Amino acid sequence: MGSTPASRRDIFRTIATTSYHEWPAYDTTPLYDRSSLGALQEDIRTVAAVWFAHRAHNSVDELICGYPLQYVDFRPHDRYSGPATYEMRLLVRLFLLKEVHGWDHETALIEYLEHRPTVRRQFELATIPDQSTLWRTWHDRFSTELQETIQNGAQTILINADSEGVPVPREPPETIQDSEIHDDASLTDHAVLNQADEITEQLSHLVYPAFSLNRGDNCEIHTNAFWDLQTYLGLREDLAANEGARSFLYDSNRERTPLGHAHRSHIRDLSIDSIRKMYQAALKRLIDRVSETEVFHRAGLVAIDTTEAKPFTGDRTGHEDEILGTKDGEYAYQWATVQLVGKAVPLVLDARPIRKGESRRKIVEDLLDSVQDLVHVDRVLMDRAFDSQHILEGIDQRGLGYVVPKRMHTSERAQAKRLLRWDQDNYVTDRKLHLGRNEWHETTLIYRRRESAESADYTQYSVFMTNRHPGAVHHYNSRWGIESGYKSIKRFMAATTSKNFGLRFFYFAFACLLYSIWRAVDLLVQV
Repeated sequence: MGSTPASRRDIFRTIATTSYHEWPAYDTTPLYDRSSLGALQEDIRTVAAVWFAHRAHNSVDELICGYPLQYVDFRPHDRYSGPATYEMRLLVRLFLLKEVHGWDHETALIEYLEHRPTVRRQFELATIPDQSTLWRTWHDRFSTELQETIQNGAQTILINADSEGVPVPREPPETIQDSEIHDDASLTDHAVLNQADEITEQLSHLVYPAFSLNRGDNCEIHTNAFWDLQTYLGLREDLAANEGARSFLYDSNRERTPLGHAHRSHIRDLSIDSIRKMYQAALKRLIDRVSETEVFHRAGLVAIDTTEAKPFTGDRTGHEDEILGTKDGEYAYQWATVQLVGKAVPLVLDARPIRKGESRRKIVEDLLDSVQDLVHVDRVLMDRAFDSQHILEGIDQRGLGYVVPKRMHTSERAQAKRLLRWDQDNYVTDRKLHLGRNEWHETTLIYRRRESAESADYTQYSVFMTNRHPGAVHHYNSRWGIESGYKSIKRFMAATTSKNFGLRFFYFAFACLLYSIWRAVDLLVQV
């Protein structure tokens, strides 16, 4: 399947009707005009993000051929003053093609075009430029800024195509080098304490200004002393407020520090809504800061998941709506988060507590409402607990993609058994999920045989659902880090036996902030 006039109309209709897409960039901000290369680079990013999400689009060459360059004024970037055989727009497309394929020499581009008459027709190329013409174009005709724009545009196309599972001619560049951020495996007491000063400093700049307590004026103990104490508790594993306050008194440089019971009392006065608003304000400050580095980008893949505190073994009377049953038959406080995953810094973008009776659909809508104000979301990953056609329809209505594993019912088990008999590893089929009142949600089912499966029956297969290109299912591997991330977050939580719902949530939310800053601290020191 390839691009068609209808599929291309779908792409630009999606861009035109989605609020966070601003295309063309020169027409949406006074910072750009038709000759601005910065605008062209933003536009390539916008179109590529939507282009490869369409099921009909599985070729990087087709995007380069079909990308609308008619509005771009290349004259300021053309160092030739006289007439030329080939116009700039055509040459820009040719060099985008060359960069996407990673060819070092013009000869490879010429040979590629000679053997592909379809590509030549799409480029409306009557004659192929010779090697000398192409060399002079790059080195003598194109400005340095245009060369960099072409190279960056090619990287953007590769990254977006690869993200959608579309075949790419070469591996796209990594957005963030593994050495530039911590991973959860390196979270040890020694490692955390070694960076305690740096983490505390970043918290004081980014988090403290967004947080406040319901206290009167002229208090003897500064509000930041409470946040210093909370940070102190989180950086030392399994430390409770009373014991931590006594240690903090000696370790802190402050003249006055809060006692443990006073600290807990002020935290208990905070409402859930106020904690979430403060958290979201702090995350915005953090994202604004790390986005100043070259390796951070706001657009990305997010995962929504839930986690729980240590099992609660006390008396739940009066707290049955807050201390919930778990799949292991125990009881615990539970929270939901949305987190950046994939090649991005794994920031916890938002967190919320879970009460009895709250639907997964409400939780997803709430978290996505919050996160879409912070970052540009491309796709949402969720586990099997969120296998609901109404949740998937809601995500699709936002213009977002999703990858979610599906529970196996009778029809899925039957199909998996057939695949096993046929010794077939993969299978893709479209499916309509009933929403009620003759309404349906259209999705794609992808059956995959697990390489490490120990069973010999149909349970070797997993079934995934997506509203994007079937290759997008490989993104699901990105969410495996969530579990180790939750383990690290709980390492940053202050210890408590309190049954106060707000206090429990504040401890978890502040731990998410500590974790996010710890994961990003090496980027923050670059700013």
